Amino acid sequence: MSQSEFLNEFLSLPVEAQRQVIDFIAFLRQKYTVIEPASQSPDIDLINHNFIGMWSDRQDLTDSTNWVRAVREREW
Repeated sequence: MSQSEFLNEFLSLPVEAQRQVIDFIAFLRQKYTVIEPASQSPDIDLINHNFIGMWSDRQDLTDSTNWVRAVREREW
């Protein structure tokens, strides 16, 4: 739906319904406000972190592209 189609649909609603749409938009804005990231990121040494490479010894994950593709096809 284009913006002009949306606006036409909105304007075709009764005034009370338009108010409900406006209230819903305000609710969604409040719910999905973007939280500003911290001004300073913590210093983490990712190269030497235990999390990095934790599955490096897994033989079944040497080529994950086929697995990812299969999951995407199944889920989407």
